[in-house]
Amino acid sequence: MSSSKSPQTHEQIPENDTVSESKVEKQEEEECGFCIFMKEGGCKDPFTEWEKCVEQGEKNKEDIVEKCFQVTSALQKCMEAHSDYYAPILQVEKDVESKVIAEFHKNKELEGSSNKMEHKEEGL
Repeated sequence: MSSSKSPQTHEQIPENDTVSESKVEKQEEEECGFCIFMKEGGCKDPFTEWEKCVEQGEKNKEDIVEKCFQVTSALQKCMEAHSDYYAPILQVEKDVESKVIAEFHKNKELEGSSNKMEHKEEGL
């Protein structure tokens, strides 16, 4: 009798495993790779709060930067505290920030030289 129950139990285990695996796969398909990465580190809770805030802001057509300032700050602090894991993201942020600052200064210089040209032309 025990041998007849054994195949049944054996057959049920893979089915349950397959269901669990397909649930996980479905969740992963629905969630972006970046989100999975962020949640696997030490800042899952602050990231989840940030995600909720952004989703609510988009839904209500609110200014996300203003609305989510506090949760964004908390997430940033958490990522810095766990910089060993989040180093790739933090580095990208630094690189983008550097490029934005450089572009800002470049535009300021162009504006300055453009204004000088206008003043010279007015003097003629």
